Amino acid sequence: MRLLSLQSVWDTLTSPLFIVIYIAAIVLLLLAIIVTVMINEYRFSSFVRRVDRKDGKSGEDNVPEGSRFSMLKQLDEDLPARPRTQFIEEIGLAEFCEDFRNFAAGKLRLYYNIDVIREFVAGLAVSHILILQGMSGTGKTSLAYAFGEFLKNPSTVIPVQPMWKDRSDLLGYYNEFTKRFNETLLLQKMYEANEREDIYITILDEMNIARVEYYFAEFLSLLEIPNPDSRYLDVVSDHWDDDPAEIKDGRIKLPDNMWFLGTANNDDSTFAISDKVYDRAMVINIDSKSEPFTAPAARCAPVTAHRFKQLAAEATEDYRVSGITIENLKKIDKFLADNYHITFGNRIMKQIMTYVPVYVACGGDELDALDDILSKKVLRKLATQNMTYRKSALDDLCDTFDEYFGKDRMVRCLAAVRRLARG
Repeated sequence: MRLLSLQSVWDTLTSPLFIVIYIAAIVLLLLAIIVTVMINEYRFSSFVRRVDRKDGKSGEDNVPEGSRFSMLKQLDEDLPARPRTQFIEEIGLAEFCEDFRNFAAGKLRLYYNIDVIREFVAGLAVSHILILQGMSGTGKTSLAYAFGEFLKNPSTVIPVQPMWKDRSDLLGYYNEFTKRFNETLLLQKMYEANEREDIYITILDEMNIARVEYYFAEFLSLLEIPNPDSRYLDVVSDHWDDDPAEIKDGRIKLPDNMWFLGTANNDDSTFAISDKVYDRAMVINIDSKSEPFTAPAARCAPVTAHRFKQLAAEATEDYRVSGITIENLKKIDKFLADNYHITFGNRIMKQIMTYVPVYVACGGDELDALDDILSKKVLRKLATQNMTYRKSALDDLCDTFDEYFGKDRMVRCLAAVRRLARG
């Protein structure tokens, strides 16, 4: 009897009438889902207005309220009302270095050897990119921070993230849903710098925790352009009539008064910095902490970016690299080319011709400056070579340095060569 009952139920469920009911229910369910989606889409479209931007024009009824660059537009309003920095003009580079060192020690309890300060200031004169490298805790970030305080224009710290890959990680990106641009702190500071004369310091903290040549690629390329007025970064792909004044055709000028100071740790958690970056940057090695000292009272010394560049230009005229040093450089260059197939190149020679005079103007010695830049910019390239069959030439290289520049005079270069010989 039970079997007959189950059979009858099955027959009923599979009857044509029930099949029609099933299909009708499925159709009704699908219609309900479609209607729900359409209602939600309509509500969402009402909340976030769609923008039709073609050839820089917009429809009157679909423009979102306010500018897509809300923070930059706010800067347009705020900057004219901000008090201007009281700059000083009468200062030389040697005094500038001494004042900075004493200011860092006296005001901030940060102690640096005068050689490090000279390297730092001379490096700023050569390139808008500096790499501060060394062991953790030796004061790399603090040096960049102290310089901003010394200039009365605090440095901007940008913590680099491991997943960074392109310029949007530094500048921000346009959000298609909100129709707003997510403005980063760096973009705001770049915008501000384009309106001011101050020196702006941007610290890329732990810059090599991601690949520098990826996220910083466009900055590296633009800084190679000789004319600062031609250095523009793409921010958005189009132009809106209400964009901020310094965003022109979707681009912002890379400020000539902004320097990028990257701190780098060389350990297993970081990426190696490529030759492309090293060649364009100046390098400061901070391998140990300096001993505390009693510093005399020192003032802040805010100078304009223009005045700093002017001081550097005057130094290259007043303290030109001597003729005998240039001849000896050519001999070293020939030795390296013949034995290791590396050469100074035009970029490095240009850097030498600026770095050495500025370092001397900062109160340093010509050969000390030359020793420093050669060890960092030229001999560093030897580390990438296979030394198995060329170690014998390293002793000859040491002898060559001694012959042309004096016995044990090029301390850093000799130390770099001997490290390679031991390795």
